[in-house]
Amino acid sequence: MTHNNKTLWQVIKGYFNAVPDKENEEETIRQINSGVPFHGANLWVLVFAILIASLGLNVNSTAVIIGAMLISPLMGPIIGMGLAIGITDLDLLKRSITSYLVATTISVATATTYFLITPLNEAQSELLARTSPTLYDVLIALCGGAAGILAISTKGKGNVIPGVAIATALMPPLCTAGYGLAVGNLSYFLGAFYLFFINTVFIILATYVGVRMLKFEHKQFVNPARMKKVNQYIIGVVILTMIPSAYMTIRIITRSMLNNSSSKFVKAELDYQGTRIISEERDDNAKTLNIVAVGKIIPDNELNRAQGLMSKYGLGEYKLNVIQGSQTDSLLLLNKELASATTSTIANQQKLIEQSAQIQKLESELNAYTRYADLGKDVRREAKAMFPIVRSIAIAKATEAHADTTKTRNYVLAVVDCEGKITPENHRRLSTWLKERVKADSLRLIVSQ
Repeated sequence: MTHNNKTLWQVIKGYFNAVPDKENEEETIRQINSGVPFHGANLWVLVFAILIASLGLNVNSTAVIIGAMLISPLMGPIIGMGLAIGITDLDLLKRSITSYLVATTISVATATTYFLITPLNEAQSELLARTSPTLYDVLIALCGGAAGILAISTKGKGNVIPGVAIATALMPPLCTAGYGLAVGNLSYFLGAFYLFFINTVFIILATYVGVRMLKFEHKQFVNPARMKKVNQYIIGVVILTMIPSAYMTIRIITRSMLNNSSSKFVKAELDYQGTRIISEERDDNAKTLNIVAVGKIIPDNELNRAQGLMSKYGLGEYKLNVIQGSQTDSLLLLNKELASATTSTIANQQKLIEQSAQIQKLESELNAYTRYADLGKDVRREAKAMFPIVRSIAIAKATEAHADTTKTRNYVLAVVDCEGKITPENHRRLSTWLKERVKADSLRLIVSQ
């Protein structure tokens, strides 16, 4: 039995053994060495690639961004660092680190300069996608780096290298970091630069592991104790790099679970006859579950009962906030009452002045509502271009009142109708983009399918 198992393992191992396909080792090292330096033509190619990627992010063109990634020579020094560590070539490691720092600095400086002078400075969806790296980006960089070193080191390269350049996406994060500096948004800069650092570390790690698995010869003798210390440093850097992305991934998973819980809560506990729930949205910062309902008004005793059952669905920390009726109708009713009071009550000049001030205030508020209605037409076209599943979009100024308090809060309400289900990530990106696009201090996004 042991013999049979061993034979089966040898057969499987033979299928996955890449050593027989290994290219001439000296030729592979020479090829990687040639891609490390950044000067002359290579540096100009990098600058042009950064400008193309920045333009692609600026106009939200995926095709242009992909083209920039294919042109970019940034993979050279990163793979060089992985090879240098794998074969203990200290000279190659120093040259690769120097080239990497030069390329990174020039890339960010070029992108920052572009975004400082361009008249289009709004954050598009392609740009926002590079500001929140997760553990999945770690896996992409690791798999891309492994495919890259295998393609360079073996005979059948095929079209792997262009695919690795697209998958690992080194250029867009650097351009987004430049955008963050240009507009003074530190969170964009740090998020994008962290994504670039993730790609760098895990491409290096995958290259190092690939070099050792393909049994490249060490260029310099390193005693076992020193090699053990180097491996410990590598493991430490890898773990430190993974921690923030793992935290972000856990947040995404937790948010998804809370979304499922809130949906179950609404369907089970707010199924009130004559009332239709058109949307529910959870505000994790304010710890509120916002519900938009139309039709028959849900009475306070039903809302209080539902509030008491929220802990059953893992939402005990959240307050139930139900928005019922039309805010626009309320404003028009107020305007009508004011007009009636104006025509029927002429007591003295002071009263007329006060009423005139109230009318001007209402006219200003109505103008704000009209502005959002007109703005919605332009935003609808832009949103459709960036998010093809968007069918329609309506924007209005709204006021909300909590079920258990008399306090009110003003915000911009955006109702989006989509073809099919929108992912949590796209929901977040759409909400962020809309808030910046309409220049609102507070925005609530409601998505219906």
